[in-house]
Amino acid sequence: MKIRLIKGDITELDVDAIVNAANNRLIMGGGVAGAIRRKGGREIEKEAMEKGPIEIGEAVVTGAGKLKAKYVIHGATMGMDFRTDEDKIRKATRNAMKRAVEMKMKSVAFPALGTGVGGFPYQRAAEIMYEEVSKFNDQEYPEEVIFVLYDQAAYKEFKKGLLKAGAEFEEGL
Repeated sequence: MKIRLIKGDITELDVDAIVNAANNRLIMGGGVAGAIRRKGGREIEKEAMEKGPIEIGEAVVTGAGKLKAKYVIHGATMGMDFRTDEDKIRKATRNAMKRAVEMKMKSVAFPALGTGVGGFPYQRAAEIMYEEVSKFNDQEYPEEVIFVLYDQAAYKEFKKGLLKAGAEFEEGL
């Protein structure tokens, strides 16, 4: 599996799936979820909410509306209290990867789960997410996982976490 780190807008990527850092009710308010809803259309939120609520840490797949991606994997990193922790991020990452494997997705793009509204540190999120993603190295799918950070400061912190975790990755598109 190829792992990449890029700075950019996850909603602009032409991949099989982008991951949404969701709440367990699958209401798409702010942050990455809000950006996905604005660019992809309300039908994504409608389809997601029909599949919810889900357990915190679980992940469900919906269509991607008007986005270039084919699917959105909604990984619940928090409840409606908007609090997250290492265990919730770990489970949401693992279950998002499981959905990608089940649907034979070749490329999946992740934001830094739990770092926005959840306020979790970027470096630690990178370590946790890399640990979980790397457990799928022996799977046929996905072939590529892309970590996408929106701004330079977040990108730098996430990169430090990947390096600390011993990740091998490419930078840029």
